[in-house]
Amino acid sequence: MSTLFIVATPIGNLDDFSYRSVQTLKSVDYIGVEDTRISRRLLEHYNIDKELFTFHQHNEHRKVQHLINILNANQSVALISDAGMPGISDPGFLAVREAHKQGHRVSVVPGPDAATTAIVASGLPCDRYIYEGFLPPKKGRQKRIKLFIDEERTVVLFESPHRLLKLIDELNKHLNQQRMMAIGRELTKKFEEVIRGSVAEVSDIVRRREEIKGEHVIVLAGCDYQD
Repeated sequence: MSTLFIVATPIGNLDDFSYRSVQTLKSVDYIGVEDTRISRRLLEHYNIDKELFTFHQHNEHRKVQHLINILNANQSVALISDAGMPGISDPGFLAVREAHKQGHRVSVVPGPDAATTAIVASGLPCDRYIYEGFLPPKKGRQKRIKLFIDEERTVVLFESPHRLLKLIDELNKHLNQQRMMAIGRELTKKFEEVIRGSVAEVSDIVRRREEIKGEHVIVLAGCDYQD
């Protein structure tokens, strides 16, 4: 029985990589990565020199068997994403599922996570929350957003910079504009920022920006929350 290691990587600050994560990557035979260019910066920073293979959303179904073949040959594999935990809005689920089915061991090395980092930084309730990840760009998007109207738990969303204004407009349209929310931008990086306020206030702040850069985590308070 071989081991598939799922290793969380920094979401921006390389110093957030744990000692256990470094030692794990140094011990395995192969490392599956989303983008070799991005992963090499992290691996070189920690003097990790291993054979890499790509494992991303466009080849995940095809590369699962390659990963299993390595495990079946009694060699170990680590899977990392460009940032954060593999399997959470990143490839990983299929590999973990198949490794279990084939009788191999799966070991998760925890670490940085954009969702929990943002919800704690938001100052909004984090005792009960739901993670929605990226909303569909078109089909089913409005239906998902309307579900937030009566949602009592805090909602965590991811959004790209070029669709952030669209999401803000949709929240303004469907939700109470006094509903509290926060946006975490460039978390753990040099220009980290948390914008907090009502849906209307945050919308006004974002719309005054000359340009919108960086990945964003949106934290939306439950419908009954009063600040």
